[in-house]
Amino acid sequence: MKIADFNGSEIWAIRTTLKDRYGKSIELQLADSELKLKKQSEPVWCPTVYWEVESVGFVVIKTDEDRYQCQFFYGEDQYGTGIEEYDNIPECVTTLLQVQADFELQKNSQAN
Repeated sequence: MKIADFNGSEIWAIRTTLKDRYGKSIELQLADSELKLKKQSEPVWCPTVYWEVESVGFVVIKTDEDRYQCQFFYGEDQYGTGIEEYDNIPECVTTLLQVQADFELQKNSQAN
């Protein structure tokens, strides 16, 4: 199974959402992630967009046409949004950023 790379409108949606969130352009890196998807018995290479803000890494992984998974991580600690897969990339990125911001607030409030 070959999953198509992110297209221009998907990259634009990610860049626009990040610029709205951070007020500046964030550098994106394109990569591939090997995942075992439900409908496949063998791992599949999936197009991935990666970015980093401060000490937090983010990934959006394209698992099929208009299908996305996402995570954020601090070092080796990985976190998701609680939603397994999205069919709308702006919603995927917005939810990812919101869950990470909420996580950060909770982490900081527990430290005080």
